[in-house]
This record gives sequence, C-alpha cells and structure tokens, in this order.
Amino acid sequence: MSILPLIVIVSYAGLGWHFWRSRWHGASTRPLLEQMVLPLALLLHGITLGDTIMHSNVVGLGVGTALSITLWLSVAIFWLGNFFYPVEGLQPLLLPLAALAVLGAELMPPMHPFVGAELPAFRAHILSAMLAYSLITNAALIALLMNIADRRLHKHTTRSLAANLPPLLSLESLLFKVLAGGFLLLTATLISGLFFSEEIFHQSFRLNHKTLFTVVAWSVFAALLLGRTFLGWRGRIAVRWTLSGFSLLLLAYIGSKFVLEVVLQR
Repeated sequence: MSILPLIVIVSYAGLGWHFWRSRWHGASTRPLLEQMVLPLALLLHGITLGDTIMHSNVVGLGVGTALSITLWLSVAIFWLGNFFYPVEGLQPLLLPLAALAVLGAELMPPMHPFVGAELPAFRAHILSAMLAYSLITNAALIALLMNIADRRLHKHTTRSLAANLPPLLSLESLLFKVLAGGFLLLTATLISGLFFSEEIFHQSFRLNHKTLFTVVAWSVFAALLLGRTFLGWRGRIAVRWTLSGFSLLLLAYIGSKFVLEVVLQR
C-alpha cells in the first residue's frame, strides 16, 4: 500500500474516533482541527481516485474502487451539505466507512478491463449510479441516526448525541430531501441502462439479479416517497423503508461484485 491511501485511512479513522468522543460522548470539540483535517482527507482521497476516474478503463467496475468512489462522494456531499444543514453525529457513522472503503480499494483493485469504458455514455451512467449510491448511503446513515436519537429520547437521555442533533423533524425533512435526490439519480441510472445498454455494455438489456435487486430497491424508495406525500409516512416507517431499500441496493451492486470478483475470482 502506498503512503497516500494510508494517510487517508488514518485521517478518516482518527476523525471518526474524535467525532464519536466529542459528539456522542461529550468530550471537548476541536473546531479548527475538524475544519482542516476533514477537507484535507477528502482532497487526498480524491487524488487517490483521480487516475482511476480520468484514465483507467475499469472505472467503477471493481468492488473496491466502486466502494471508494461511493464513500468519497458520500463524504463530499456531507461536507458540502454541512455548511447549509449541520448534522452533528453523522460523522462517526460515515468516516469509518470511508476509511474501510479506501482500504478495500487497495486490497481489491479492479481485476479485468472493460472494453468501451472510455465512452461518454458509460462514464455518465457510472457517474449517475455513484452519485445515487452516495446520496442513498447518506440517507441510510441519517435514518440510522434518527433511530439512535429516537431510542435515546425515549429513554430520556438528553445529553451527548441527542443534545447535539437537530430536532427529529428536521432530520426527517433532511432524510426525504436526500432520498428524493438519490431516487432521481437512481431513476436516471436505470433509464440509461435500459435504453443505452447496447452502447454502454455492448449487449441488449437483460433482467439479471443485479438489475432485479436495483428495480426492487427503486420500487421501495418510490413507495416511501409516495407514502410520505399522500399518506404522511414518517418516523420509524421512514427509517425501516429507507434501510430496506439501501440493503437491497447494496445487494444489487456491491453484493454481486463481491461474489464475482472476490469469491469467484471472475
């Protein structure tokens, strides 16, 4: 492993530990450290992915690379969004996952080239997919945070995490905003895969297990957004449906790639 990914892993893991102590357990905060280290780690992570994104013909196909790109985008979306909508407490969930994703990219590099990966249609398809996965990952983490905060509030625990969070209604509003963006991008991903399959993958559209899980996940998110609009779904229902859809999406892409590349070595 080269030095740059190692620095990124240590930075993400160290920040995750710091935020866990300061936001969840009431230890002292270090605003200057947080403001400097997180964007630096994000920049270095982006640099490690730059060659893959710009020059490699296997971008987005390796399970390790896909995870690393998705979590980099997730951290970037969180960091930028935090300027407008602070969500204290999300960092201890997100940053360790980002550290593991960078490690996974180093341990599981892309194994096989993909002919035609340099095509603009392919890169647009991959970009919309990665952005969709990143937004939905953030939505799943917000749902987990809502669940943790809800449990602590019901136990009358008002210190540490619960005290640092926005009101649950605000978290819920943010959850549906993030989900709506992820759903639109996931819809664009499915449409591009359906109508431009010949150009992107050099084969006609096929309903395999990956596509099936993705369509089912899309249906879960569609039902949740419709339920929110017309039936007023919220709270624990929103948390369960969000995590269910996220799990299906994880099985659709990461699960299939892990089995093919790591287990079957194909």
